[in-house]
Amino acid sequence: MIAHLKGRLDATGIDHAVIDVGGVGYLVGASSRTLAAIGPVGEACTLHTEMLVGEDFIRLVGFARVDERDWFRLLTGVQGVGARVALAILSAFEPVDLSRAIASQDKTMVARANGVGPKLAERIVRELKDKVGGIAAALGPAAVNAPAGAGADAVSAMLNLGFRPAEAANAVALAEEELGAAATLDALVRLALRKASR
Repeated sequence: MIAHLKGRLDATGIDHAVIDVGGVGYLVGASSRTLAAIGPVGEACTLHTEMLVGEDFIRLVGFARVDERDWFRLLTGVQGVGARVALAILSAFEPVDLSRAIASQDKTMVARANGVGPKLAERIVRELKDKVGGIAAALGPAAVNAPAGAGADAVSAMLNLGFRPAEAANAVALAEEELGAAATLDALVRLALRKASR
């Protein structure tokens, strides 16, 4: 199992990158967000990876951030969501936006991703609604300073306190709107609790 690749970015395409690690070029599938985040060709880069193994293929998929890889694993666990569709969803949404859409059961938003029809979007939000807090919680304290991580962690905290997914996502969204992108997890949760209790 290959957990990550650290090397030089050799080339990029519409949906992949080639990472040169010690003279070996690894072809790695990737979302457009990951391709935009890993930097210019010729520079050093690191990708977190997931290895896909089938009867007639072995494929690597790469992610700029661990939370993207975790979302990929969750998404591909839904029947009908293959690697290509999961990457299309991750190209369309930041993990925190995806968390919010699933917590609030917003299948219309999920259906905006390429290759996701209304029925598949409904299945995704239904099957993942109880798992949406797990990713943010797994990220730990490192996510607190990152706006996306703080928002996802705040939703997770609200879910752990017994709020319904839609309530939690809505309260955190209102808190983020008021406090701005640099809000800490602590401040977000406190304000979200006040918003939810109104």
